Amino acid sequence: MKIWFQGATDRALMSPYIAKVEAHFKAVLEADSTFSFNTTTPPATTTHALTEYRVGRNFIRNAVQAEKEGYDVVAVTHFQDPGLSEAKSAVGIPVLGLGETTLHFSLTLGRKIGLVTINPAFIPWHEDQILKYGMQQRVVGVRAVDASVLDYIDAFANRSSFEKLNPLWEKECRKLLDAGADVIVPAGGIPMMLFGGAKGANIDGAPIVNGMTVIAKAAEMAVKLRQHGGIAVSRRSNFARPPEKALKEFLE
Repeated sequence: MKIWFQGATDRALMSPYIAKVEAHFKAVLEADSTFSFNTTTPPATTTHALTEYRVGRNFIRNAVQAEKEGYDVVAVTHFQDPGLSEAKSAVGIPVLGLGETTLHFSLTLGRKIGLVTINPAFIPWHEDQILKYGMQQRVVGVRAVDASVLDYIDAFANRSSFEKLNPLWEKECRKLLDAGADVIVPAGGIPMMLFGGAKGANIDGAPIVNGMTVIAKAAEMAVKLRQHGGIAVSRRSNFARPPEKALKEFLE
């Protein structure tokens, strides 16, 4: 099984994080699964609708390329899931999004969930996702640590940086627990690997979901379900395959 992981990160800028992700995938995937972790150039270093649109377009193109190269599944590791529906429509192999996959799985672990993102600027993005996926009845809120992406990257490589960031993270988690959350979802691959990477990670019994593990295993499951039961994405409404002309014009 060949898995194409597609991130929105920069390999040079975020090398401590990417190294941890690749080691994690090697540890959790089955022995017969191989993967590539692909980055985006330029990466998503700004918070704006235009950035998400550009990143989404890149994801769609890479999904098409992955299918041409014989990959069995594409797993997008950018939590906001830009271009996810369009990518699913463009190819015949499964395409999974980190946000959609993690949020749906997290709802199987508890009655209500809470999201903690890496910076307040991302809160509206995740609130929109909750509405899009119809989860507003079971999400108590979205909170954020007032920190930069580089603060998180430093925390991967430097223990003192982690110890400085961790109490700020836990403070926001506890506010969600006080509001009724049973499960904490780090909204992004970076905080997932930083705070949910340890086995059995939790705060006062509330699991901290590492969606990078979830999407890796979900990717394997999607391929196996397709092989054994013929279960595949719908080809109605937004997921209908595009006319060849439309796909060609998009790629060109």
